[in-house]
Amino acid sequence: MANLTEARAKLRGSIAPIITPFHEDGTIDEQTLKNLINWHIESGSHAISVTGTTGEPSSLTLEERIKVMDIAITTADGRVPVVPGTGSTNHQETMVLTKKAQELGADAALVIVPYYNKPSQHALYKHFKTVTDSVDLPIIVYNIPGRTAVNMEVKTLAQLNKDCPNIIGVKESNKDFEHVNRVLLHCGRDFLLYSGIELLCYPMLAIGGAGYISATANVAPKKVAELYDAWIEGDLQKAQNLHFDLMPLNDVLFKDTNPAPLKAALGMMGKIHPALRLPMDLPSKALQEEIRSVLSNYVDIPNEVIS
Repeated sequence: MANLTEARAKLRGSIAPIITPFHEDGTIDEQTLKNLINWHIESGSHAISVTGTTGEPSSLTLEERIKVMDIAITTADGRVPVVPGTGSTNHQETMVLTKKAQELGADAALVIVPYYNKPSQHALYKHFKTVTDSVDLPIIVYNIPGRTAVNMEVKTLAQLNKDCPNIIGVKESNKDFEHVNRVLLHCGRDFLLYSGIELLCYPMLAIGGAGYISATANVAPKKVAELYDAWIEGDLQKAQNLHFDLMPLNDVLFKDTNPAPLKAALGMMGKIHPALRLPMDLPSKALQEEIRSVLSNYVDIPNEVIS
C-alpha cells in the first residue's frame, strides 16, 4: 500500500491545475508544457495537476493524456508532487489512466465523478470502489456537479472513505458550503478537502481544508500559493488581503467556460499560443478586452488581444 501518511502530509497547499498548451496546428506543445511546469515550481506552487478540467482532457486522446502525465512527472522530477486527472466518463478508460498514473510515478490521482452519464449514487460508489481497488495509489475524488450533472452525496463519499483506504481526499468544486462542511464532519478532519471554487479557497482553509486546486493559479501562481502560505504562517490579514485581491481576477476568468479565458490570458502574457480544440474556443473579443483590463492589474501583458 502506498504511504498514505506521507501523501496526506505533502499534498497540501496550492495544487496548480495546468492547462494543456497546443501549437497553432492543434498538436500538444510539449516544450511549453515543460516551461509552464517549471514556472509554477519556481513561483511557489505546492504541487501540480494536469489533465484535469483545466487541461481539456475530453479533447485529448487516451495516448495524449498519458503523454501529458509523463511529461509532467518527468519535468517535476520530484520537486513537487504531481496529481494527474485520470477520470473519464468511460469506466475502462478511467481504470487504464489511473493504473498508468501509478506506473509513471504520480503522487496521487484526481478522479472525477463521471460526466454526462448521470450515474446513481450506488453506481458512483461501484465505479470509484473498482478503480480504487485496482491501484496502490492515493486517490482524490473530484466532485464538480456543475459540469458532471451529478453531485456525489456526502454519505456516498463517507462510505467510500470508510471502504477504500487509499481515497485520501476530495476536490469539491461545489458552491454549497454546507455540503463541504459536512464532508469533513462525516469523513473525518484528517480527510483532505480541496476547494475547486476560487472564492471558497480561503474560506475552506478556515474549516480545515488542505488547500485548493484553483485554475487562477495558471496566471497568478505566486499570489495563489502565497495565500496558503500566509494562512499556514498565521498571517490571517495577509491571507484575507490576497483573497480579496484575487477576486476580480477570479471573476473575469470564469465569465466563459474554463479554460478559454485562461488561455486567452496566458496568450496575452506571452506564455502560450492561445489555442483550444473545438468544440472549445477563445472568448469573444469583448471578453478578451475585459480580461486584458483586469489582468493588467496583476501581471505584465506584452501581447495584443487575440483576434
